[in-house]
Amino acid sequence: MARDNLTPLDELTTAARGCTICAAVLPLGPRPVFRATPTAKLLVISQAPGTKVHASGLPFDDASGDRLRDWMSITSETFYDATKLNFMPMGFCYPGRLKNGGDAPPRPECAPAWHEKFLALLPQLELILLVGGYAQKRYLGKASMTENVRAGAGGKFLPLPHPSWRTSGWEKQNPWFGEEVLPHLKSEVARLT
Repeated sequence: MARDNLTPLDELTTAARGCTICAAVLPLGPRPVFRATPTAKLLVISQAPGTKVHASGLPFDDASGDRLRDWMSITSETFYDATKLNFMPMGFCYPGRLKNGGDAPPRPECAPAWHEKFLALLPQLELILLVGGYAQKRYLGKASMTENVRAGAGGKFLPLPHPSWRTSGWEKQNPWFGEEVLPHLKSEVARLT
């Protein structure tokens, strides 16, 4: 495709794929993993890719993705259909690990550099899933993840916990999540996909 035929979204996607803002501190180097298409009505804003996602280049191509798809009651085929879902983590690249073994936080440079630019070019979005505390803090403010998920956000935002195995205990302590939030999530996902 000639450069003259690129849309602003195409140009922004190309720029983000070539991003090297924090290359010097990324343990596996830059490999932005996101997707922004003009037809998808649903956007997942999450934390940052893990090592498996960094290797495959597919958002949520790991156990947390299996769990998120289960929460959404959606097949992998639909989940990875670019016409139906977009993905924009808080950090587009794998940030590394902490000394305790967990993933490091998303790089702080990423969301300010790219999020508003992408959101301005995606007016068709009807629902934005804020998956995990990092996304919720940026878009909803300082309430705790549990408070955000319990309250819901209304409008375009629907806060969810991160779907890692660590959330299993949280779900047991907060049965309202499965009783109230997941049915609403499944209904909205079915409507938009």
